[in-house]
Amino acid sequence: MRTMKLSSLGTLRNGMNYDKSSAKRGCKIIGVADFAGHVFPDYSTLSEIDASIVSKDDLLKDGDILFVRSNGNKNLVGRTMYIYGITEPICYSGFCIAFRPDVTLVCPEYLFYALRAPFCKKQYSYSQQTNITNLSQGVLGAVEVPIPGLDTQRKLAKILFALDQKIALNTHICSELESMAKTLYDYWFVQFDFPDENGRPYRASGGEMVWNPQLKREIPKGWEVGNLYSIADFVNGLACQKYRPKDGDPGLPVIKIKEMHDGITADTEKVSANIPEKNKVIDGDVLFSWSATLEVMYWFGGNGGLNQHIFKVNPKSYFSKEYVFEQLSAYVINFVKMAEARKTTMGHITTDHLEQSRIVLPPEAIIGKITLLLHPIHTKIGQLNQENRELIKLRDWLLPMLMNGQARVK
Repeated sequence: MRTMKLSSLGTLRNGMNYDKSSAKRGCKIIGVADFAGHVFPDYSTLSEIDASIVSKDDLLKDGDILFVRSNGNKNLVGRTMYIYGITEPICYSGFCIAFRPDVTLVCPEYLFYALRAPFCKKQYSYSQQTNITNLSQGVLGAVEVPIPGLDTQRKLAKILFALDQKIALNTHICSELESMAKTLYDYWFVQFDFPDENGRPYRASGGEMVWNPQLKREIPKGWEVGNLYSIADFVNGLACQKYRPKDGDPGLPVIKIKEMHDGITADTEKVSANIPEKNKVIDGDVLFSWSATLEVMYWFGGNGGLNQHIFKVNPKSYFSKEYVFEQLSAYVINFVKMAEARKTTMGHITTDHLEQSRIVLPPEAIIGKITLLLHPIHTKIGQLNQENRELIKLRDWLLPMLMNGQARVK
């Protein structure tokens, strides 16, 4: 199969440089942080900049391929994203490079997947070639790309693109379900409009409220106040580098903050399978990253070993996993506000922070009722995440097979 240099298949353009004063409502912009876990952009989460500094040439179009050009984390350099489904002006930051394919020479979707295949990726990716710490147009333009006939390109791309569309759809459904669950939590435990004994919204229907001096707000009569330790135990991970697998030990993938975002990859480290059970993670466990980045998530990436800087959150007493997840997710903003008050990023959460937290403790009957509503939502989210894990494995297995001719499409 013939190869062609990327520079002969279209045009490259660096993104925009701008300062903080330009951060205002106007034009949405894709930055390096928006690549995490995405093949297609999530346009709903993008930041915006002043539209008056954006030229027509700075705007992306469907079919463009975006690369991470430069980043403090060198392993992110070379990540790619396919631009698809644009309905409004979208630009991109100076830490990115865009490639616009010539559609008379190459199918854009095919080119995107070819550039992600090992043969091409090793030519420009830092993780594959350690001397590349910043991408340039020169490096990208010199990448040799295998180019079959256009009909073959379209057939190969159609399979991989359909898989990624399904993954993106599942991710979108998960996001909608998460919003539903949060709305339920807020309605019951922030507004206190859970159903009373007559099925009416408690507070809105005149349910009795009492002032709580610890929370500095009114709460339903008979409810108690505690801290995050009242509803769950927080098990810290291990310094996994001290527990590497030995001969005959199959090991477990190490779950770090990176894996929380990207899942288990070929670069994921291993830890001994003989670590304590409390430090092992299975699908459905609630994880809370407490250092540098503060994030609560369900884990659905398969069995693993928990690294330090992450808590495994185990519900206790009558508090359900579903309730604990929503309560902890809602409370994280308080830790973020603490950091903002100190005008610094949150270094890490300590046991003191957990002890000093103050939350309302609903009675067991209320927890039982909300759990009946949250459980099917959380279960569906888990099923979709597990399906995505299998789809990603299938896509990543097919990609090199299709690109090097080991698998053919009729």
